[in-house]
Amino acid sequence: MTHPTLAELAAALPCNPQALHADQATALLAQFVQPLADSAAPREEVGIFEALGRVLACDVVSPLSVPPHDNSAMDGYAFAGSQLQAGAPLTLHVVGTVLAGATWSAPIGTGECLKIMTGAAMPPGLDTVVPQELTHSDSANNTNNAHITIAANTVRCGDNRRQKGEDLLAGSVALPQGALLTPAALGLLASLGLPRVLVRRRLRVAYFSSGNEILSLGEPPRAGAVYDSNRYTLFGLLTRLGVQVIDFGVVPDDPAQLAAALLQAAPQADVLLTSGGASAGEADHLRSTLERLGDAAFWRIDMRPGRPLAVGRLASDKIIAKTGSSPYAASATSYQNNSFMTTYGPLVIGLPGNPVAAMVSFLAFVRPALLRLMGSTQAPTPLLRATSTEALHKKPGRTEYQRAWLSNAPDGTLQVRSTGNQGSGVLSSMVQANALIVLAHEQGAVAVGDQVSVVLLDAVM
Repeated sequence: MTHPTLAELAAALPCNPQALHADQATALLAQFVQPLADSAAPREEVGIFEALGRVLACDVVSPLSVPPHDNSAMDGYAFAGSQLQAGAPLTLHVVGTVLAGATWSAPIGTGECLKIMTGAAMPPGLDTVVPQELTHSDSANNTNNAHITIAANTVRCGDNRRQKGEDLLAGSVALPQGALLTPAALGLLASLGLPRVLVRRRLRVAYFSSGNEILSLGEPPRAGAVYDSNRYTLFGLLTRLGVQVIDFGVVPDDPAQLAAALLQAAPQADVLLTSGGASAGEADHLRSTLERLGDAAFWRIDMRPGRPLAVGRLASDKIIAKTGSSPYAASATSYQNNSFMTTYGPLVIGLPGNPVAAMVSFLAFVRPALLRLMGSTQAPTPLLRATSTEALHKKPGRTEYQRAWLSNAPDGTLQVRSTGNQGSGVLSSMVQANALIVLAHEQGAVAVGDQVSVVLLDAVM
């Protein structure tokens, strides 16, 4: 089995790779980036407290039914529902109490019921629960030996009973391979009595910023220089995603030093991320460096913020020649084909240098690619629809991601507004945002009251 190079993928496009739509770039990356081979991402058994954010390596099959028995959905009275008659009240004698965690085995006769607590197992022969507040008792304390009356048509046979296996049946798949383990998933695992779970190893991602103008924290200010923000943003985004992060600092605008940094990071990582140097300026060397070191493509994407995106893979022989070690001891290509793995090492993605452009490009392209490499089968985050409370300038011909605040309108519907300056270097409006307005490629200007698509940042960060 052979796999296409980036040039071959681009050549198959019905469009110019130097003027890609955002969705076309996403489709290209989806073709190029496939889950790590099992040999590159071996299974690890971890405790449930260490499993958050990890990707399941195999199906989790439920060892038991949940719930394990029929139980009461609320506090009330359990009885045989066959005694109910349409249009007629029902009076029952309370002969005992069943607490959660206890069982009742004695027979319950016609005209009798049991006081029952939420979660308590339903006694044999009883199939219906009436909430306590929907009954009338002849005892002020609703004690045993009291009589309760259920008004006509209050409940139906089978009401307020959770059936055995209603959530999961023993032997069924509780969580599928590729599931991203969320807090709810941890709770589900615990409900099955599973203290440990098999997951794929963490993805290793190395990253650095490039540019002669970039200062690391702790360095004194100097004329013409700015402090690096991208590394810290990427650190946060990658950490939230649950990958192992490897910081390679700041690399000057020098082809030799850029190549050395890439080759040094390659044996340690599955993915190399850079910010800056991906454009076509005199000091932007990433493209030429990647072309010398492996398979590379340089795309211009019709989007704002963000436009340049470099994508490639380092050639294994270059890595071995520089470091003396193969990249596959610590990482591997996304493809499972051995000949491809022998030829190419880690995935490389070059992000724009402007802070917000780097962040949006990460969310739009890098995050889905990393999830795919991790073997995650998580569906893409859906877009919401909201009413714009202000006019938004937009020309057809590019996708725009505008920083915004999403809130509830007085009538309960969603509304959204811009958080101000949309310049690609303005981080303050990104900090104030809880969402991105996504304006499609063909879309024009937005008027007050128009519906727009919105992605909630909490869902992708």
